[in-house]
Amino acid sequence: MARRRLKTATDLRRYLANLINRVEQGETTPEMASKLGFLVNILLKAIEISDLEKRIEALEQKGGRQNEFILGQTVSKT
Repeated sequence: MARRRLKTATDLRRYLANLINRVEQGETTPEMASKLGFLVNILLKAIEISDLEKRIEALEQKGGRQNEFILGQTVSKT
């Protein structure tokens, strides 16, 4: 199997579609597909969180301030 770069949700969608096709063609077992699907879900959550972090940082910079988390409180720094 060729190595794939799974960096975006679109990459993961394509990978899963390919995985389903391989199961249907008998090239991969449903058990292996289940395990790979579980890992894809974990990776998807990590990608989503990373994307949200970037968007929040961009919004904070656009607003001209940065927030810092200290002892359970958000402190605004200008």
